Amino acid sequence: MRPDFILTLSCPDRTGIVYRVSGLLFESGCNILDAQQFGDDESGRFFLRVHFDMSTSGDEPVVRARLQGLGEEFAMQWELHDARRRARLLVLVSKQGHCLNDLLFRTHSRQLKVDIAAVASNHNDFAGLAGSYTVPFHHLPVSAENREQQEQQIIDLVERERIDLVVLARYMQILSPRLCQALSGRAINIHHSFLPSFKGAQPYHQAHARGVKIIGATAHYVTSDLDEGPIIEQDVARVDHAMTPRDLVQLGSDTESQVLARAVRRHVEHRILLNGHRTVVFR
Repeated sequence: MRPDFILTLSCPDRTGIVYRVSGLLFESGCNILDAQQFGDDESGRFFLRVHFDMSTSGDEPVVRARLQGLGEEFAMQWELHDARRRARLLVLVSKQGHCLNDLLFRTHSRQLKVDIAAVASNHNDFAGLAGSYTVPFHHLPVSAENREQQEQQIIDLVERERIDLVVLARYMQILSPRLCQALSGRAINIHHSFLPSFKGAQPYHQAHARGVKIIGATAHYVTSDLDEGPIIEQDVARVDHAMTPRDLVQLGSDTESQVLARAVRRHVEHRILLNGHRTVVFR
């Protein structure tokens, strides 16, 4: 099989971008398998994702060199990814394991093209679950006194395990601005999203008490602005009067797991491009 790659780019919008990119790939002996594009009138930027193959992996340096020149001409922000490579994940979790369990199963059953290199937690609850999938588990307890050292252990783990993406799978700790900066663009969080917003403990019980008719979940990139990073994926589920708080917790857990899995898949397939505080997500 011919090796395949994914090119993603964004740049100021102007005529001829697709023509020049496709011409470059043609001249390099590449074959385009899929291409998606979007021009944003509001920001004036153009976004492109191209999945293509080439004759041999030895052609990659030539393609990169040509893209470098084109990128400078069009002021492009571009990345070229080997589509055959499986992304390496670090999953952070606290005491709610539904998202972790879902990611472990999807990875084990090859539904996600990733390898979970490690699971880390401020509690020991899911050491056995991680072990059942032969995934290394790291217990990193957090206190007011050791928070900085604990976060440094996370950074060291990311570097040592060559982590591509950190997934906060109901990790109930606020990351410091330093850690957010270290993981910028490669950390995804999942949380409930309600109308109205319920903060603090037991949000599903609060939602039940208010008689909500819809609950949901949001997956977004982690930034130092708590729960306000660029949104990747969202979904909602209907609620009726007969549901108990326990029913809402179960429904919310299912929704969170599905939304997080979709966000992870979009990221590792290089379908997400940042557009200021928003995202362009190619399907």
